[in-house]
Amino acid sequence: MAFTPKGKHLVAGEWLDGAGTFASAPAHGPVHQFATGTVDLVNRAAEAAEEAFLSYGYSTRAERAAFLRAIADEIEARAEAITEIGAQETGLPEARLQGERGRTTGQLRLFADHIEKGEYLDRRFDAALPERQPAPRPEIRLIQRPIGPVAVFGASNFPLAFSTAGGDTAAALAAGCPVVVKGHSAHPGTGEIVAQAVEAAIRKTGVHPGVFSHIQGGNRQVGEALVQHPLIKAVGFTGSLAGGRALFNLCAARPEPIPFFGELGSVNPMFLLPEALKARAEGLGQGWAGSLTMGAGQFCTNPGIAVVVEGADADRFTAAAVEALGKVAPQTMLTDGIAKAYHDGKAHFESRNTVKPLLVTESSGRSVSPNLFETTGDQFLADHALGEEVFGPLGLVVRVGSTGEMEQLARGFQGQLTTTIHMDTADLETARRLRPILERKASRVLVNGFPTGVEVVDSMVHGGPYPASTNFGATSVGTLSIRRFLRPVAYQNMPEALLPEDFQG
Repeated sequence: MAFTPKGKHLVAGEWLDGAGTFASAPAHGPVHQFATGTVDLVNRAAEAAEEAFLSYGYSTRAERAAFLRAIADEIEARAEAITEIGAQETGLPEARLQGERGRTTGQLRLFADHIEKGEYLDRRFDAALPERQPAPRPEIRLIQRPIGPVAVFGASNFPLAFSTAGGDTAAALAAGCPVVVKGHSAHPGTGEIVAQAVEAAIRKTGVHPGVFSHIQGGNRQVGEALVQHPLIKAVGFTGSLAGGRALFNLCAARPEPIPFFGELGSVNPMFLLPEALKARAEGLGQGWAGSLTMGAGQFCTNPGIAVVVEGADADRFTAAAVEALGKVAPQTMLTDGIAKAYHDGKAHFESRNTVKPLLVTESSGRSVSPNLFETTGDQFLADHALGEEVFGPLGLVVRVGSTGEMEQLARGFQGQLTTTIHMDTADLETARRLRPILERKASRVLVNGFPTGVEVVDSMVHGGPYPASTNFGATSVGTLSIRRFLRPVAYQNMPEALLPEDFQG
């Protein structure tokens, strides 16, 4: 049976209307009406989250793990309906949505396993030294504790894995923090059905209903009210630099500033070293084309820039990339707005005399084709706009005169989510000089791979220096992301009966 949305907001176990409605804009399929979010709904959700924190924030790790696993089960129970409406709203192929659903439920179960182990608590103990001179030392214990209600903003490009019950929500719930989600208006039906899955898990496990609320968008004031609400203690966001920076500024300007964990985008430069380029220029060109156009280039780790040393091998690389990109069929972008931004970005490149077109295609509406441009290292460093992200399948080849110039170019990049080195054994000395530069620019450095595809594992870091993210010491993927929603608390001379239960095991 096809899923028909309620078109309402879920606030602490109740499905509520808003002040008006907005229409979805699907890539195909039926248009649905959804209640517009309001400031009043934000207030109700935040107050319910604070009330829920009094119990959920002090629940056992086993109880929270059971809740996370129940959410995963309920999402899987709605698998076909989620895929159907997700494909309609976003235009993403069914296989991509099925894979993303698996990543979403996998994240929830990974966090359940992670908190049961207890290592994330970072428990520390310093025994009392009553005989120490000149002054005795008290007994001190440390543990990580949840910070309180968290706001999460759904992402346009990942309707499941970075949205309603995605990584930010999973990490916050695992930590013991209730969540208020601001749904993305690009996929409101997908958000609603996942919210229904969370609601079912709440009923199944008996946690406080205020632990999760889902408020649809359609009103800019909703997001602003959410990050400014005094009961919200942190924000998780994945989206544009402009939107994220505006919310970041609001968080910083609060009477009580709160952390804003924004993942804002990146051009993810690749550095192709001479011996690697000589040995496999064609394969690298084809591989880059595949990564650049994956998902219509709508991944935050999309490798938009390739840096090569001028010469015949660079010619082979660009020729292979152009040939492979020319064979890519038009793809549907997630929203009309994202497609327009891509068209504008392409036109911006075409208008600049600092770049040379290698492949220029015509696109219309949400259906787009790849484009490729080329420039020199000097021109790139002189034209800051060439290093700005164009969200979609647009690539830029930067030709430099030597590996020394390549190192100089690397120093000129802003913060990135990823950087990549393609190398052979004979490139090792160049790579050794390049690696320290690149690790200052990004929080994930790859060798002989492509950055699209982010493994959800303990060792993953998905973040980077600004403007890739607003907090370079954090990650939005992997179990380390739980640390964003915890704070260390020290207990001095506290009787064991009064200590948090997590000290016991």
